[in-house]
Amino acid sequence: MSKIGKKPIDIPEGVEIKIEKDKVQIKGPNATLEVPTLIGIEIKEEDNQIIFTPRNSTKQTVSNWGTLRALVQNAVDGSKQDFSKKLLIEGVGYRATMEGKNLLLNLGFSHPIKFESPENVKVEVDGNAITISGPEKALVGEVAANIRKFRKPEPYKGKGIRYEGEIVRRKAGKKAVGSGS
Repeated sequence: MSKIGKKPIDIPEGVEIKIEKDKVQIKGPNATLEVPTLIGIEIKEEDNQIIFTPRNSTKQTVSNWGTLRALVQNAVDGSKQDFSKKLLIEGVGYRATMEGKNLLLNLGFSHPIKFESPENVKVEVDGNAITISGPEKALVGEVAANIRKFRKPEPYKGKGIRYEGEIVRRKAGKKAVGSGS
């Protein structure tokens, strides 16, 4: 049994749910999102709640049960307000600027890196912080991971792009060897 799949999703005010055969459409004040349904899961709307039930008890169906419920919950939350991730740039000469809708990164390479943000994602730069926000949780996380991939934080000096609150384990560099007699 799926602990997550059993929980019904409460539909907040201002959010409309339309359940179709192959997708669930969520329309809210912030965005309209669609979640494709997964095999073996039945979706019902009762008493201002969305209820998920598996049609059989195969391993794949039970796995899909919790996954679909989580995807729909994220879509309901995203239709009300944006998800956001914050990245911090650390290093001498490392900086980010916005050029229209594109993010321009100077990360110590011989050339600046130009990153084009997807349609539904807003990228903002404030000093050494990059804020990525949008209604789709998975897309926001993917964009943040792609930006971080350009220069991951290195363990010796800690330079690079990191998530806010991420702890980078530091290594000791080469030790100075004393002269032995």
